[in-house]
Amino acid sequence: MLFNSLAFAVFFPLVVAVYFLTPARARWALLLAASYVFYAWWKAEYALLLLFSTLVDYAVARVLGRTSAPGTRRALLGLSLAANLGLLFGFKYFNFFSASLGTLAGGLGMAYQPFFVDVLLPVGISFYTFQTLSYTIDVYRGVQQPERHFGRFALYVSFFPQLVAGPIERPGHLLPQFTQTMRWDARRAESGLMLMLWGFFKKIVIADRLALYVAPVYADPAAHAGVPVVLATYFFAFQIYCDFSGYSDIAIGAARVMGFNLRPNFRFPYFATSVADFWRRWHISLTSWFRDYLYVPLGGNRVGRAHWMMNVLVVFLVSGLWHGAAWTFVMWGGLHGLYLVAGRLAQRGRAALWTRQSVAAAPPPSRARLLGSALVTFHLVLVAWVFFRAPSLDAGWTVLASFSGPHLSPRLVGFNPLQVALAVGLIGLLLAVQRFQARTAGVEDAVIFRHRAARWLFHAALAASLLLFGVFEDVPFIYFQF
Repeated sequence: MLFNSLAFAVFFPLVVAVYFLTPARARWALLLAASYVFYAWWKAEYALLLLFSTLVDYAVARVLGRTSAPGTRRALLGLSLAANLGLLFGFKYFNFFSASLGTLAGGLGMAYQPFFVDVLLPVGISFYTFQTLSYTIDVYRGVQQPERHFGRFALYVSFFPQLVAGPIERPGHLLPQFTQTMRWDARRAESGLMLMLWGFFKKIVIADRLALYVAPVYADPAAHAGVPVVLATYFFAFQIYCDFSGYSDIAIGAARVMGFNLRPNFRFPYFATSVADFWRRWHISLTSWFRDYLYVPLGGNRVGRAHWMMNVLVVFLVSGLWHGAAWTFVMWGGLHGLYLVAGRLAQRGRAALWTRQSVAAAPPPSRARLLGSALVTFHLVLVAWVFFRAPSLDAGWTVLASFSGPHLSPRLVGFNPLQVALAVGLIGLLLAVQRFQARTAGVEDAVIFRHRAARWLFHAALAASLLLFGVFEDVPFIYFQF
């Protein structure tokens, strides 16, 4: 079920109403049933995969809680990893690796016919796989007690607001909330609904409108060489941000209405002043997952420089594959890994450069330095976004070629200038609002202004904008494909 659909407009208020009318001891059952209905709305059979992962990790964790034998514990952890990652590989990566093996064999002059499996990728499989794995790994490490109540654990894996695109929750944060008795709180509900409204505005008004321009250009970048491709690339940077952060806002807001607190997933990433800072602000729940369950076990930064660089590259290459079974995603992840390595290696040189400048002349204004760092960071991220969006590596290089050279045509053939101007204005509005938010509110209350009249006026304007400028089609969220 899509958040931006009529079905959800009926489903969510109904679930909230019944939830608060249901006795506290039975609410887990209501939410669990609602979550499976929400997920099965796309394809009912794939709810069985969700149930399979839940059963495996529930059973593994219960046995882990009763044994201290190192060999048995490692075998149980291996069983969980094999079951969950095996499903993920089979549905998401098998065809990719089969095709890649065929290409490699052909390049070596070997006869190999790739074998492909005709299956539809289950929505959100990467998200719920990582969420349930974090539970098993935490139980294995001894930082999380096994959950005895199967229903509450199943709800932890399938909780519908964040089931298909995060935030990826941790058991120590979300599981205890299912044992609490949530009472109706009008101010909390107002806060959640307003955050949802802001998320819908970012998705329906900004992201889906930008998509009308981005999609045809990236479908055939060679036919739109020049300014249209450059503009579409900038538009995509804001499309994917508004699309994904909009989902997160809706998810966090929906959970908040019912009394649940989900982890923040974005902190104004395009205000980042370095690529490392960007990853502290973008898709925070995934970044922290890779840090805790891959980067740190590999040795993190507690190793030599060469080993550290290898750790960073491995993490970001895996992150690229997590996003999609294509070499374009591997390139995207690899670029970010290289950015981080290069940034660390150049750290002393940058500091020395600023020191020499401050001695030779007046110290540069701190705001100017931060603005310059933010612009450089944004454009590094922008280059990587090209490969994230491009249908192939060749198409990605074609897009980058449009940023320079004799083919930089200023024409916007086939696009309404007023619609383009509206899109640019919406991006400007987004940045202005977020600048205000960053100065006046924490990320959890990003759209809740201090003065009641001001916030209601602002959200009335958002609602009017939804009606006037919204793209009312069932356009899936970009991260649903992951």
